[in-house]
Amino acid sequence: MNADPVTGQPLPPNAIQRILFIAPKVHIYQIPPLTSTKGYQASTWTADNNKRQIFTARLRILETSIPSPNSESETVTTTLLLEDAGTGQLFAAAPYTSPNTVEQALDSSRFFAITVMGDGRKAILGMGFEERSEAFDFSIALQDARRVLGMEASGAAGRKPGEKKKEVEEVKRDFSLKEGETITVNFGGRGRRPRPEESPNTKQSEHDALFSIKPPPGPGGNAGGAMPFLPPPPSAKSVKEERRRSRQTFEQKPEDLGFDDGEFGEFQ
Repeated sequence: MNADPVTGQPLPPNAIQRILFIAPKVHIYQIPPLTSTKGYQASTWTADNNKRQIFTARLRILETSIPSPNSESETVTTTLLLEDAGTGQLFAAAPYTSPNTVEQALDSSRFFAITVMGDGRKAILGMGFEERSEAFDFSIALQDARRVLGMEASGAAGRKPGEKKKEVEEVKRDFSLKEGETITVNFGGRGRRPRPEESPNTKQSEHDALFSIKPPPGPGGNAGGAMPFLPPPPSAKSVKEERRRSRQTFEQKPEDLGFDDGEFGEFQ
């Protein structure tokens, strides 16, 4: 039968326990009382060749879940156990009831100060990992435990417990046209001004002026004359005859080119 790791009392038969994290080897230190509100300095624990180290232990983070008999809810607790690595005997237990139960050292990511309890007494011990990766996994396991225990329900954005995030209400606007409303569209760059109200007489005068434009003057300066008809194209025979006469007219004679028809007009 499972027992409570702090009190040693037996747990109900339906209780469920699971290990969130285990480190086979951590170093435990007897640390001096805290003298500053800033936090703990691990360099003071390991000074003088680890003079303050008291023993080496196995660390387990144990989660215990006890379902409620009359409801669907359950009670969940998390405890850090420091045990003898060889015999498994419990040396000290630290119930994880607050984030301040485990505080990281200011000068190292491998060292932590934990608050242990036993026989109604409380003490603060130093704990150090040999590997940074192991200390990182330890921090992740504590983060998951805080989420399950509801320690991070208020969020990490500076909100108080129970404070809900303010939501920005979306303002809905109605852009539909009401009865009697119209839309005026202005074309940019046109530079046109709205025309004043026109009377029927003004529109009629503009219509008469538009259709009173006179045609251009015809041949002989007659403004009202009809447009003349173009002559028909010449036939192919007349075009050939015209080309033949042009060749005869522009054909040059030898004397035009500077030759003499006299004594030396022909080569001997």
